Amino acid sequence: MDKRVCELPAAGERDRQASAPYYLPQAKEVELFEHAYRHQLPVLLKGPTGCGKTRFITHMAARLQRPLYTVACHDDLTAADLVGRHLIKGNSTYWVDGPLTRAVREGGICYLDEVVEARKDTTVVLHPLSDDRRILPLERNGEELQAPPEFMLVVSYNPGYQNLLKGMKPSTRQRFVSMRFGYPAPELEQAIVRRETSANAELAEQLVRLAMALRALEDRDLEENVSTRLLVYTATLIHSGFDPLAACRAGLVEPLTDDEETADALMEVVYATFGT
Repeated sequence: MDKRVCELPAAGERDRQASAPYYLPQAKEVELFEHAYRHQLPVLLKGPTGCGKTRFITHMAARLQRPLYTVACHDDLTAADLVGRHLIKGNSTYWVDGPLTRAVREGGICYLDEVVEARKDTTVVLHPLSDDRRILPLERNGEELQAPPEFMLVVSYNPGYQNLLKGMKPSTRQRFVSMRFGYPAPELEQAIVRRETSANAELAEQLVRLAMALRALEDRDLEENVSTRLLVYTATLIHSGFDPLAACRAGLVEPLTDDEETADALMEVVYATFGT
């Protein structure tokens, strides 16, 4: 294993990254991620949809000044989609790297979003990259790439949404340093809504209070709950002059359920917060 430690960008260089995506830390996740990066440790992010996992990764890639390759995993994702394949042009063939291979070659960050959605035979290619070997065999190309110290493998999934058929195997989880994400504390979530939408403090407080009330419901069979992302969408609509009740229905309620009775019940909570 390469024992070299990656150097973090100097503070002055970080300060000049004005285009870095906004992210408000909840705990020590930034510090933990930087320690993992410096020591070539793969990272697993787990948490509900819309709680900030992807924003966190884009923020950290900019903070560390590394290229980021994001892959949205799905049932049809193949190993070739990750690693690369031969293509035909005219009478010849040529090799095209996949996003995982490009990240390894460039010393970038490869982020596999919702990794458990990918087929098991696809994620096997991650194994030699997520242990002390840090290699990527390209069997179809006859290469074996040694990941440089700057390369980092990051995966994410939503444990609350997965069923037994799509849960992450314990042997796979133990290959990663794991970070658990949740919805921000109310004061932090209000700050995020205000920063992302320019909404005033009163609107941000109302929306976060509404989200907390909806999240506390136990008698509604919802696959997902109100995310910070949906709060930002809703605040954007309201701040732009759209009717608050209609904005809450379109931005919060309808994305959560297709059942009309359930939607009507959720709207009762909205009315209680915003008035009739």
